[in-house]
Amino acid sequence: MTDIIAILWEVFRDSLVLLAVAYGLTINLATALMFWFDKRQARHGGRRVPENRLLTLGAMGGSPAAQFARNKLRHKTQKQPFANRMQHIVQMQRVGLVALAIVMALLLW
Repeated sequence: MTDIIAILWEVFRDSLVLLAVAYGLTINLATALMFWFDKRQARHGGRRVPENRLLTLGAMGGSPAAQFARNKLRHKTQKQPFANRMQHIVQMQRVGLVALAIVMALLLW
């Protein structure tokens, strides 16, 4: 089984890495733009982006951009329920990345 996984990894590694990078850039750009748009709407009294949508974008991989946008735009920094939820998302993603790294190391070792 490990040999099959290793062979598949060698065949698809470059494509998977490219796809992962493209997805990461796209979801982070979308997240940053959504935070910017929400901040703009808040300033002008327009219709706001629901917090659940911002949190979902963060959970889908846009948490680096969400954290960056929150700090640079000074947006959603005082709302504790939102900040706590975003921190939980970031922590779960860190745990997931560590678990994935361990599994990949064990499979490919």
